[in-house]
Amino acid sequence: MKTELLDQLLRDRAAKRQVVVATDMASGDGQLLYPGETPPGDELTDAARRVMLADKSGIVELADGSKVFLHVHNPPLRMLIVGAVHIAQPLSQMAVLAGYDVAIVDPRREFASPDRFPGVTIIDAWPDDGVDQFVPDRRTAIVTLTHDPKLDDPALIKVLRSDVFYIGCLGSNRTHGKRLERLASEGFGETEFNRIHGPVGLDIGAKSPAEIAVSIMGEITEALRRPRIIESKAAE
Repeated sequence: MKTELLDQLLRDRAAKRQVVVATDMASGDGQLLYPGETPPGDELTDAARRVMLADKSGIVELADGSKVFLHVHNPPLRMLIVGAVHIAQPLSQMAVLAGYDVAIVDPRREFASPDRFPGVTIIDAWPDDGVDQFVPDRRTAIVTLTHDPKLDDPALIKVLRSDVFYIGCLGSNRTHGKRLERLASEGFGETEFNRIHGPVGLDIGAKSPAEIAVSIMGEITEALRRPRIIESKAAE
């Protein structure tokens, strides 16, 4: 790899920017591709988008018969859970098993304790400050679980101005409607509302905290692997 290419790759990785290194198998020539930032349509970029979404490097053969090795450099998957409630316990465990670096933010120390969340980072702060400490990026999922606007809303206001790939909020349709009214008063509109998965989770009839956590984890996985904003995140 040429020095200037390596230097740019290192800068991209430090900035937690998603990048794919494309190396021509015949010539050894390489280039950096940014499929998450590029509209679909170009054959090589579209192939890079597929491997980026799958988190799996590999060789692709293009229409002209050339073969290219696509090496994915994705930042680590991360999840910030707002609210150390019952659902957060199984959800945090499932997320760790799925490869996420998980943190819980909640200023209520009786809930956010190492005994209840072993092996998970606990941020003892108000959620908006916790978001700042966590520094979410494009590989981050945010889930709010408290039902308390004083805790959930400040976090949402922060993350709606970020480029996280998933935002999910616990609550009924009625609760979510009131949530959107409050966010509208903060200057947000349909573009931001469409980013929120609310009520959170896939509709699988979940009842128990563990079942609800399964539905949330499934929805997060779908958002990661099958982004619904096709024009900006990928064609299947």
